Amino acid sequence: MEAPLLSSEKSDKGSERWSTYEHVGRAGLAIPTAFTAGTEVSVDEIRNAAAFSDPYPPSLHAPLVGSSESQALYPNAQATGYPQGEYHGHLGKTADVGRQLLDEVEIRELLIDHVGHRCCWGSRPARTWNIHAVEDCNVYTGTLETFIEERETITEKEPYFGGNIDGKNERPELGIWELDLRSEFPVLFIPHKESRTKIPHSEVIEKCSGCVGRGNFVCPTCNKDQEPGFYKENQMSPCPACHGRGLIAHRDGSDTICLKCNSKGMISCATCGSRGLIKCETCQGGGSLLTRQVAVIRWKTLSARKVSATSGAASVPDDVFHRAKGVQLCNNQAYQCTPAFFADSYFLNQFSSEVIAERAPVLPTARVICERHTISVVPVTRVTMTHRNRSFSFYLIGTGREVYLKQSYPSRFCWGLCPCLEWLKL
Repeated sequence: MEAPLLSSEKSDKGSERWSTYEHVGRAGLAIPTAFTAGTEVSVDEIRNAAAFSDPYPPSLHAPLVGSSESQALYPNAQATGYPQGEYHGHLGKTADVGRQLLDEVEIRELLIDHVGHRCCWGSRPARTWNIHAVEDCNVYTGTLETFIEERETITEKEPYFGGNIDGKNERPELGIWELDLRSEFPVLFIPHKESRTKIPHSEVIEKCSGCVGRGNFVCPTCNKDQEPGFYKENQMSPCPACHGRGLIAHRDGSDTICLKCNSKGMISCATCGSRGLIKCETCQGGGSLLTRQVAVIRWKTLSARKVSATSGAASVPDDVFHRAKGVQLCNNQAYQCTPAFFADSYFLNQFSSEVIAERAPVLPTARVICERHTISVVPVTRVTMTHRNRSFSFYLIGTGREVYLKQSYPSRFCWGLCPCLEWLKL
């Protein structure tokens, strides 16, 4: 049976929408070759499309990446999106997409606003120093996100005091990948989600190993010298307060009644109350445990990220570029993404291949749901300001023109205390 995971028609039920789903190419599904930006798909469409005879459709549990089965099912399937606008395939030569047209007034206003949020920074250099150079050094960022589902089985035990159980006598126990978890399935590419569910027909009654099914075990305090399995009740020990006399002697020669043993000279065992037995805490005295298998399911996104920057922006950390807003050059989403193809840019083709080559490894206990591969160009402008024989540089990054300035601003009066103040959020 072949059915599209996502419908091309918009649902009238607009209460629940997932705009993060574009097109997912998977085994056994109709795979589109392109998507329309902003396509919205309802929750019902996704769940109805997954109503196959198996608990999970093939689209959710296809073969592992790189397996021969996956290559045979969909060798070149992926959904591809391209941006609007122009691009060129060499660093520093992007046109229109990443060009930031800034004049001196805008540059100073951005820097003054950034400095104004620092408690101990002065604004004079931002206002009065000369703008010596303005350099475009745009950066390319590439990401490959692999959305996986990982399942493992753990054993839970609890005291059993009688009653019916859901065991294998009813039906065969389901395998961990046979569980239907469509109601728990999260939005694609969510950072992390964990769910736990009991595996049906997996309950078993077993003897408690702590007390060997007796519900009690011999007190190790008052019966430590007894043979295994034997014990004595009413074992008493001398009172430590009066040393077995029942009276407390004083320096003036008088005696008083020992309150700890009530003048008996002997006290009961503090561990078991002289019963000789201690109730097993594991089975709560029942002697039996109800054991069941629980499936732990984790959905998470593995990311491989790469930055290609010119020497002018090499001092900026890669995380700054990945957080910045840029212009997307491609957005491919498929079960297994392949390198993007740009007809007029060998550099971008090579860069995309390098990003794909750094695909995060997937554990054997996990399966890949789908992947998303994006390449973006982030506008970066490096500004150098000088005054006499002094200078400093800062960067305007992204379409939001965020200022990145290392700890080289010339007008600071905190004597190194700013990091402490920021940590204390003062």
